[in-house]
Amino acid sequence: MALEENAHDLTQVVVLLTAGVVAVPLFKRAGLGSVLGYIAAGLAIGPFGLGFFTDPKAILHVAELGVVMFLFIIGLEMQPTKLWSMRKDIFGVGATQVLACIAGLTAVGVAFGFPLVPSFVAGTGFVLTSTAIVMQMLEERGDISTLKGQRIIAILLFEDLAIVPLLAIVALLGTGGAETTVADRWASVGIAIAALGALIVAGRYLLNPLFLILARSNAREVMTAAALLVVLGAALAMEMSGLSMAMGAFLAGVLLSESSFRHQLEADIEPFRGILLGLFFLGAGMALDLAVIAENWHLVAISVVTYMCVKGALIYGVARLLGTCHNESLERAVLMAQGGEFAFVLYAAAVSAGLIEAETNAILTATIIISMILTPVATFLHSRFASKKVPEVDDLELPENVEGTVLMIGFGRFGQIVSQPLLARGYTLSLIDRDAEFVRDASEFGFKVYYGDGSRIEILHAAGAATAKAILICIDDRPAAIKIAEIVKHEFPLVPVLARAFDRGHAIDLLKTGVDYQIRETFESALTFGERALHFLGEDLETAARVVEEFRDLDDERFALEIVGGIYAGRQLIRGIAQPADIVAARTGRKRAEEEERDHADEAEAE
Repeated sequence: MALEENAHDLTQVVVLLTAGVVAVPLFKRAGLGSVLGYIAAGLAIGPFGLGFFTDPKAILHVAELGVVMFLFIIGLEMQPTKLWSMRKDIFGVGATQVLACIAGLTAVGVAFGFPLVPSFVAGTGFVLTSTAIVMQMLEERGDISTLKGQRIIAILLFEDLAIVPLLAIVALLGTGGAETTVADRWASVGIAIAALGALIVAGRYLLNPLFLILARSNAREVMTAAALLVVLGAALAMEMSGLSMAMGAFLAGVLLSESSFRHQLEADIEPFRGILLGLFFLGAGMALDLAVIAENWHLVAISVVTYMCVKGALIYGVARLLGTCHNESLERAVLMAQGGEFAFVLYAAAVSAGLIEAETNAILTATIIISMILTPVATFLHSRFASKKVPEVDDLELPENVEGTVLMIGFGRFGQIVSQPLLARGYTLSLIDRDAEFVRDASEFGFKVYYGDGSRIEILHAAGAATAKAILICIDDRPAAIKIAEIVKHEFPLVPVLARAFDRGHAIDLLKTGVDYQIRETFESALTFGERALHFLGEDLETAARVVEEFRDLDDERFALEIVGGIYAGRQLIRGIAQPADIVAARTGRKRAEEEERDHADEAEAE
């Protein structure tokens, strides 16, 4: 009997892994993302699919640890100073969005004819966005470290904090709420604050010494176990104090973000995070009760569409009200319009408090899961049809009668470095860039960058090209740089033009337009890098500098040939990879030369 149970458990593990391995690559290939692949796989193998699993809630409970570990890794990237700088987004944007959505979604329930309290519970649960889905999609798109991604993370953090007072409100509204004394409520608040304080103290004064001791043992598995202990221990402490597990893990990550063991911890946790997060999405697919949906399909369908549309509209409205551009506001609305995993906790608490019935809980849970399923589809459609929209520039200032000693076209990573020595010598710069998002972001660092396309003659005149002492083309778009160079040299022939080149071919094309100076964007940095590499390999600094200078002269010769004869004209001047025999001969010759040099030195000393 025991062998049969073990075999059954092993079968379930194999089925889970197979479902994920098969479904996720197919859905990612179709452009729908891994989240939808996991959920579809869970639906296929769950109680209403092939029936391999009958209790998806048990899987969900374990798989929530994936969300916990994800928040821990995010916390490792959030140094306390960085988190403090996000306070306006967390408590400003986050609080405004949550309060507006609670009011709006509660009004939806009342408008449908439901009592106020159940409408509040249903709407409030839907307000809490799925941290798991949003964070996974931000990671897949590479947006976690961007400014728009950081703002979304800030809002999610506030929602994690909001679950505590929301659960307290549900308890107060319930039939047992009257039995809770004021002293009990204050005691709960005190326990939560004490738990936070204890975690902060432990993270600041105990964790680093602990990991230092474990590192000296040279036992990798012990470090992994300690990393898991920190994450799960912090999550458990927060849950026991009434806060969310995810918040505890995030705070532990923040406290370790400046630790020298940060990268080791991230590497140890990452495999568990990925597997458990995938398991969470599989469990969400299994938990979709098709019987409840079939019996109440009209109510579920209306609820999903209405809640997602109203929540999305409110998120967009709040973002625009607080100064976010149209594109980012719309993207945030599409990404955060679903309900999330914290709704399951809130609805369960509402059932226990007697605010909603078990059947209502099942309907609301189905609504949440369907909204989670629709989110990857909605973001796919948004990226397909909205990505090519013209950026909104109504709030950006166009150049008009601007005067500067230097006109710089393009103010990205290259242009920013170029600007520093010019500004240090007191030259005034007229800066234009056609990236609307970057123009907005640059203002946060104190730069006055005008929005404009450097290939338009009227923009060049308005930006002061006619009176500039030099025009610098610093953009990374090769065809656009050629076009701008041609226009500038034709329209302002007496103004020196300096241009950034991508490669040799681009540099030749720029010279043919008449620019006065060009430089390949990686040339000087590569030479410096090569010089330092020679030094680390044992060459003295003087020899390394001489070798680099010789190469520079050789490259100039090759480039002159290429200007006349084309890109392949100077191939004979390229140093190729030496064969082993050549290497041995070179080493032998160098050793002989060194020995002769030492002999001469010895003779000189003897004399």
